[in-house]
Amino acid sequence: MALWAPAQNLSVVFSANGSEARMRGMWRRRDSVVVRTASSEVSSSGGGEMAAYEEGQLERPNWAGETPLSRLVGAIISFKPLYSVLKLGARQVLIRLFVAWLPGKCEKKKWKLKRNMDWNSTAEKTNIPWREMTNEILESDVYKEMESTENPSVVYPDYYLNPFHAYDEGNLSWLAAAEAEAATMSMVRRATPDASSLEEAIKIVRGNWLQAIERHHLQYSGNSTIRDILDVGCSVGVSTRFLADKFPSAKVTGLDLSPYFLAVAQFKEKERASRKNPINWVHANGEDTGLPSKSFDIVSMAYVLHECPARAIVGLVREAFRLLRPGGTIALTDNSPKSKVLQELSPVLFTLMKSTEPFLDEYYLTDLEGRMREAGFVNVTTVLTDKRHRTVTGTVPL
Repeated sequence: MALWAPAQNLSVVFSANGSEARMRGMWRRRDSVVVRTASSEVSSSGGGEMAAYEEGQLERPNWAGETPLSRLVGAIISFKPLYSVLKLGARQVLIRLFVAWLPGKCEKKKWKLKRNMDWNSTAEKTNIPWREMTNEILESDVYKEMESTENPSVVYPDYYLNPFHAYDEGNLSWLAAAEAEAATMSMVRRATPDASSLEEAIKIVRGNWLQAIERHHLQYSGNSTIRDILDVGCSVGVSTRFLADKFPSAKVTGLDLSPYFLAVAQFKEKERASRKNPINWVHANGEDTGLPSKSFDIVSMAYVLHECPARAIVGLVREAFRLLRPGGTIALTDNSPKSKVLQELSPVLFTLMKSTEPFLDEYYLTDLEGRMREAGFVNVTTVLTDKRHRTVTGTVPL
């Protein structure tokens, strides 16, 4: 799940341990080329054509990989006192909220969010009720879902135990799980700054992603029926529910390494009207799912790979190949290294972003299309599905 979604123009002021840091970010303009995606509907329910999105001139941002700028940022982040400040700043940039544990409110591990009056919530400025959504989860009976979603035999890979997104426990916490859906909405909203509303932004980002999957499968699957879909790294089930809505006749499975995320996913799904094919939630490692070979027609990973080291990306792609039937489709949507927007991030923004994404360099250095072909996929296709994200699809040979 992608939590980070930086703004275009930003002035950041934050304090930590009594010290104050001030950073300002501005855009720089560069020449670019236009990459036009195939015309199609912008939402799963129809309407409009997919817009043209721009590529920058670089293969990847110059703040990623082994460039001098990337090494400088890495050195800054590795300085622990400064890292603590950056982590706090990254969190405030995203939601402009302080998270506080309120004494006397600890039953059922309930958390409260307390607003710092000097800050306005970035998310709430875009009509995302971050605090309300988070408290609604944390003050609910979601904790009861853990018993049925957690697999106690799961062994967490070492990389997964790192801090992510300014959470010290990474994805293994109730707070991260409770904030995930609002964070996803914020990411979607910022990926489409020209959208008139959050609803329109969701239609564009999710609609283009779903169309890329559907188009690829129709073109290359040999008319294979979509019976079973696996959403790897499903987080709290946002992408899983979109897949289930788009392909209502399919049996959809959401798989994640965080039992906290899965508990929220299952809780949220129970709140909505029942489906003809209920979503199945699985707590497992996407590199070694334990699921039967050749048992799915689509394997999707939405905003997952940038949180993984290169070795895990290879493992995830290989496992997807094993799980897919002949003619099956893999769909990987995530940050696009060639995105003009991402290549033009200001120094403050990419520094803050990298401070909460420990494997971002490895992701940007990975030849994703090449790793897919090495795993056995054919018809590997990349399309920009919004200003920041690409969807890469491939087929298991018939």
